[in-house]
Amino acid sequence: MNRSAVVVLVSLVLANVGLGQDNVVRVAVKGVKADMPITVPLSVPKAWAKFDEVAVHVDLGKGVDMPIITGQLTSPGVVTETIKPAKEGLVRRDLHVVMPSEDDAELIVYFKPTIPAIPRFAWTEKKGEYQELLLTYSGRAIPILRYMNRAYDTSSPDARNKSYKVFHHLYDPQGKRFVTNGGFADDTTGDPKKLLYPHHRGIMYGFNKCMIGPDLKTQADTWHCPPGDAKKKGPTAHVNHEKTLSEDTGPVLGRHRVLLGWYGAGDKPFALEERELTVYHSKAGTLVEFASRLKTADGKIRVDGDPQHAGFQFRAHNDVAAKTKNQTYYLHPDGTKGDMGKERNWPGDKSMVDLPWYAMSFVLGEKRYSTVYLNHPSNPKETRFSERDYGRFGGYFQREITPENPLVVNYRLWLQPGEMTADQARALYSAFASPAKTKVK
Repeated sequence: MNRSAVVVLVSLVLANVGLGQDNVVRVAVKGVKADMPITVPLSVPKAWAKFDEVAVHVDLGKGVDMPIITGQLTSPGVVTETIKPAKEGLVRRDLHVVMPSEDDAELIVYFKPTIPAIPRFAWTEKKGEYQELLLTYSGRAIPILRYMNRAYDTSSPDARNKSYKVFHHLYDPQGKRFVTNGGFADDTTGDPKKLLYPHHRGIMYGFNKCMIGPDLKTQADTWHCPPGDAKKKGPTAHVNHEKTLSEDTGPVLGRHRVLLGWYGAGDKPFALEERELTVYHSKAGTLVEFASRLKTADGKIRVDGDPQHAGFQFRAHNDVAAKTKNQTYYLHPDGTKGDMGKERNWPGDKSMVDLPWYAMSFVLGEKRYSTVYLNHPSNPKETRFSERDYGRFGGYFQREITPENPLVVNYRLWLQPGEMTADQARALYSAFASPAKTKVK
């Protein structure tokens, strides 16, 4: 079903239930970026909190009306849950909508039953191996994202290589193939001996230097997750899926939040991470938002590393490293387009610090893709960046974490077919770093 049909369907449903002024919230929106999602923190009565979809009338004023669109309601995410309800007795919800135009508008949100919109996201699972996010239509489904969450397994070196850390795979926008690398965790990559840099996997977050213990002198590596001394009993460095905390699905976004344990040489985690991945529905590409809250499990820890093996990173499929790395290039915030197969890295290039965004263009098979890395201004400084021709790029920072001050980070990735311009990347960053201003009226 196309979007216009969904609009008509929602309009008919609303006509049947009546569009009165009861059960209505009005939101003023300024500084809109068209086709980009916005999040509106709401405080609603408990009876309204049960809704996960709402009809939204976009009023542009001056007698100009836009069609009814569908909004999705979720519980607050990692970056919005510090916002408290406006008053006692109300419940916090986040409203997510994709604005159809650049115009400032008033959103009239109707908390009334509607027929569920199509297409919509859905989670599925192959227990013990992965969870997968699909975009479902009438009669078909497109895979978007796969969460690789095998339980940590030390029964053999092969089992450990497949399970020593969790990560997220990203499909191409058509759902035909992975564009990210899975290392030993993939069963479809062929001869394991031909895997290049298998410790870099998909959409990944970790640090090869986690300083733990009372004096911060014990080191744990949650990037390479080395096996340690084979003669010692018990688990060694790894990142394990502890449990799924929440899942959200609907027409605007698919999201989950998972609890991860960061382990050193002991059998208890030295840190616990709430990792939240959100995918927004877009016809032009795939927009993924990554948010994380890392808490120390006992005492103070320090995360550190190097630009190649720490922080938040994206790693393209092994075929880029094996076959097409000479066709990879990078686009930087100053507008410069790098040469094919060339790299820039901190500290050799001191300009690779605190980049608001940058983009990689790479080839898989016969197709070229572009991925933009968006670094929210609230993220820690100084962030030092690195890029490789084989398709791994991202940045890391140093930070101490205490029980009172967990580490919260927020990033976005945009994936699209073909090449892109610096202006397109800047627009994506602007929508992320300076979103539309909203005021509940």
